[in-house]
Amino acid sequence: MGNYTRPVEFVLIGFSTMRALQNVLLAPCLVLYLLMIAGNATIVAMICLDSRLHTPMYFFLCNFSLVEMLVTSTVVPRMLTDLVAEKNTISFGGCLVQFYFYFSLGTTAFLLLAAMSIDRYVAICHPLRYSTILSNSICIQLVFGSWALSFFSMIPPTIFRAMLPFCNSNQIDHFFCDNAPLLQLSCSGTRLIELWDFLLAVLFILSSFLVTIVSYTAIISTILRIPSASGRQKAFSTCASHFIVVVIGYGTTIFIYVRPSKNYSTDMNKMVALLTSVLTPFLNPYIFTLRNEKVKEVFRDWMEHLRGAQRTEPRLG
Repeated sequence: MGNYTRPVEFVLIGFSTMRALQNVLLAPCLVLYLLMIAGNATIVAMICLDSRLHTPMYFFLCNFSLVEMLVTSTVVPRMLTDLVAEKNTISFGGCLVQFYFYFSLGTTAFLLLAAMSIDRYVAICHPLRYSTILSNSICIQLVFGSWALSFFSMIPPTIFRAMLPFCNSNQIDHFFCDNAPLLQLSCSGTRLIELWDFLLAVLFILSSFLVTIVSYTAIISTILRIPSASGRQKAFSTCASHFIVVVIGYGTTIFIYVRPSKNYSTDMNKMVALLTSVLTPFLNPYIFTLRNEKVKEVFRDWMEHLRGAQRTEPRLG
């Protein structure tokens, strides 16, 4: 404990070692981030304000879109600033706060994806009991549980990192305070912390993934028994957007985080994290809207209403 140090700040290396890449990232990442905010905010507004979307499916989607905006905003604005700043530093407390909210919100997103898969399972496999099984109280409990479990479960890992001795360096080889690069800076053993992280990943990410797999196995089995081709196509279309988001989200996260060792290169992880932080949240609202007839119908009505309001607006002079 004599060598215990707590750095005042960390240096985020980010993409500074890849200068050519850093020079071209700012504009596209900024545009994608702004479009992501606009797309998800539009979905949240439509679901909250239009009674046609007041169903369990869209209630879960509203929360998922909100989480997507928040989790992306914990890292992307800071990354965009660091792309043009000369000194990319973050305080010790700021680093822990970013770590806490990034992983809490990320865990919430996966639990909500599992809840959405349950919703699709009930809608397709038990349509006559849909409103009974997924009552308002059950939906609220699922959503509240997803938020609460995620935020409470990330308190111990954050405290563990606050107590670590950092004596190797204060340079984090990432564009945000990610898990493995942060642990690599500690000069003490981190095997127990890594084990705890792995158990959390299994508990939340892999278990929610298992719920999704079981739900979709039952969904596909039910759809294949539908006699008409049009009925099968309609049933598949109601699940396609959610399934695409599930594959992208779980695939990239399992690749990065569901590994117990901190001793691996972060170069590939930085690129994958960049895609999941910028590109995937940008695509999600458009995946859901372009493949969802009800959302497209509401959006068209909103656009017609706005155009009608502009035509009837009195002209000055």
